[in-house]
Amino acid sequence: MPTSTLDAFATLRTRMSASVIGQESLVERLLIGLLANGHLLVEGLPGLAKTRAVKSLARELDGKLARVQFTPDLLPSDITGAEIYHQEDGRGIFRFEPGPIFANLVLADEINRAPAKVQAALLEAMEERQVTVAGTTHPLPEIFLVMATQNPIEQEGTYPLPEAQMDRFLMHVKVGYPSHAAEIDIVRLVRGEESGNPPVGAGDTPSSQATMAQSTVLAARDAVRKIHVAPAIDTYIVDLVQATRQPENYSAELATWIEFGASPRGALGLDRCARAHAWLDGRDHVTPDDVQAIAHDVLRHRLVLSYEASAASITADRVIDEVLARVAVI
Repeated sequence: MPTSTLDAFATLRTRMSASVIGQESLVERLLIGLLANGHLLVEGLPGLAKTRAVKSLARELDGKLARVQFTPDLLPSDITGAEIYHQEDGRGIFRFEPGPIFANLVLADEINRAPAKVQAALLEAMEERQVTVAGTTHPLPEIFLVMATQNPIEQEGTYPLPEAQMDRFLMHVKVGYPSHAAEIDIVRLVRGEESGNPPVGAGDTPSSQATMAQSTVLAARDAVRKIHVAPAIDTYIVDLVQATRQPENYSAELATWIEFGASPRGALGLDRCARAHAWLDGRDHVTPDDVQAIAHDVLRHRLVLSYEASAASITADRVIDEVLARVAVI
């Protein structure tokens, strides 16, 4: 396996982890999303470096970052752009002015604060990789990653994403608190940034190292597509997804927890993310460990739990744990 592209991503991972302390899993999921050409829905309490993580990626990548703060009064055209009337040579013409969706990295902050029409405009662009305004279709950049955030405890004035729309996200990543040691490092890092002396490779100061070219990302994606997936792994992936649809075949208790299982996008997501995970680990083939490592992020937003599960405080992660324990590795 050629190492130059892999080494570039290993360096990128190290530099991002130095800036986003204590959130190594979030950094890895961002890189997997970039490699698998998919989008992330990130859920976590305020102040857990969700915004900082995507800014860190944008700083290391040769691309454009756009941040959109979702609010109840936002319009679809605020995301996609619109036809604007201009005067030119004495006559009026309409010219398309692209919106923030045309960036390489789009941070959709607090997506659940915007009404359904705005959410639909963003999700349509994510799915189709293009925007149609006034009958004209405008393609989005080849490297295009959306990281949408939502606050799990803020419910007033929000518009939760329906399950069918959440299914369009490749992964639903949950961000937790950093460890005690990591939080000490965070305090020291921010103190250093405020004094103008951040650690090398961290903080918001310009990096002395050249940013990663988009051609490197495209080469990495090509390498990920060539990762070998054995027929047994294909069977294991589909068995996991089928277990969410036919849980009665595995456990009577599991059957009472799941109302609706994962869609075929779940199997496709497991395949793409497992290959990216294997490549980041320096392997040319996928193992069951790769599938299990990303199963929760790929499947947790694709399950609709039953009333019985909600009443018993059974979470999607608990259900996926049970599925992984019940489905045999071939």
